[in-house]
Amino acid sequence: MTAPTTLLDQLREQEHRLVFDGFDESTAWTVGSTLRATALGLELPVAISVRRNGQRLFHTALPGSSADNDAWLERKCAVVDRFGHSSLLIGEQFRQGGTSFEAGSRLDPDRFAAHGGAFPVLVRGTGCVGTIAVSGLPQRADHDLVVRVLADHLGVDLT
Repeated sequence: MTAPTTLLDQLREQEHRLVFDGFDESTAWTVGSTLRATALGLELPVAISVRRNGQRLFHTALPGSSADNDAWLERKCAVVDRFGHSSLLIGEQFRQGGTSFEAGSRLDPDRFAAHGGAFPVLVRGTGCVGTIAVSGLPQRADHDLVVRVLADHLGVDLT
C-alpha cells in the first residue's frame, strides 16, 4: 500500500480504514465515553456528539465548551449526513478545487459547516449510518481527536 501523500489522500485513507462491523447503542456509548475521557484527561474544552440515523446516542459538553459548540456540532454533522464523508474531507475537496465550501456548495452556512471534527460512522457492507463529532478546538485538532479515538477503538494503526 502506498502511503497517503496529500491531506485529501490521508483523509480518504482514514475513512477507508476506520470502519465498524456494526454500530449499536452500546458501541456509541463506548466510543463517546472514550472520547470524553480522553478530552477530560487533556483538559480540552469540547462538546462531543455520537449519532446514528439521526438519533443522538451520546452527547456531552466539557468545561470550557459552550452552546456555540453544540451549534457547530450540528452544522458539521449536517455535512457528513449530506455527503457521507468527514466534514474536513469535504471542506478540503472544495479548497483543493479552488473554492470554499460556502461558495462552491451553495448550501446554507447556518446549517452546514465543512470544518473538521465530524467523522462518518461507517459500517462494513452498509456505509455511513451516523456521525461522531467534536467541537471546541481548531478544526484539524477536532478531527484528529475523533480519528485517534476511533483508530484505538477499532485497533487500526494509521501511522
